[in-house]
Parts: sequence; structure tokens; C-alpha cells
Amino acid sequence: MLNSADPRIISAAFDKLGRNKPIEQYERYLSRQSQGLQDVLVATVEKEFAGYVTVLWKSGYKPFAEAGIPEINDFSVLPKFRRKGIGTALLGEAECRVEERSTVVGIGVGMTSDYGAAQRMYPKRGYVPDGRGLTQEGIPVVHDQPIRVNDSTVLWFTKILH
Repeated sequence: MLNSADPRIISAAFDKLGRNKPIEQYERYLSRQSQGLQDVLVATVEKEFAGYVTVLWKSGYKPFAEAGIPEINDFSVLPKFRRKGIGTALLGEAECRVEERSTVVGIGVGMTSDYGAAQRMYPKRGYVPDGRGLTQEGIPVVHDQPIRVNDSTVLWFTKILH
């Protein structure tokens, strides 16, 4: 679980990669975790930060929220630790935590190549599209309507947990 020293460490690790993930984001996660709204799982390798994933107990995606489906959210493994089973372990632990409260878990994936590994991983782990199509900022994309593809352009998946 995320602890009080982690926000600075995580933010600095992403700064080194040129990615803007401010300390405040992780301090907010820490606050939400202490309130029981979100779990934040952190992976380390030989005491070095390697990645994290969060579980939102109430999803911001309306169909999941209305159905009471927890959402696995903000899943990231640093490049030098990828393809070593860390992401699989984080996702597995998140699913185990969700399974204690729900028979279904949800997850969203971005549509750019930055999310290619996740786009391949989720179906292999049993996630299937929720059938509502692509969303932008959580709002369904309308046929023939132009959109700008960015991190908020998401396809949503669910998985039945056993």
C-alpha cells in the first residue's frame, strides 16, 4: 500500500522519464486511501520503486459506478521493470482485493500505442470490452463525430472474478 514517503519517490521516478506526474497526485491518492475510497498498490524491486496500480472502489466511469463495479485504474510500471512479471503481479493483487468485495472488476485502456502493452495484456487476462464502445472523458463517442485521441480516449473492459 502507498505510504507517506511514496508520493515524492513516485513523482521523481516519472520526472526522470519526462512524464508529468506531480507529487500532489500521489498525496491525493494517499488521502483517498486513508478514507477507504481507493487502494494504491506499490511494487518495488530491491527497494527501488518499480510501479503501481490503484483500485477505485467507486469508479468515475458512470456505467461501472451505477453497477457497483470497482475499477482498476492508473496502472503503470517503469520501463526498466517491464516484462519481468511486475505488472502481472500488481494486476493480480488488485484483482484479489476487488474479489473480496465484488464478482466483477472493470478497467479502461487508452487507444494510443502508449497503451499497447495493456491493450494486449487485458484480453489475455480475461477482460472483455463492456460493449458500450469508445469514450472520451467518460462520454460515449458518437459515430461519425470527430474526436481528438488522447489519454482520455478509452475503451472499457470488465472481468468476471472467481
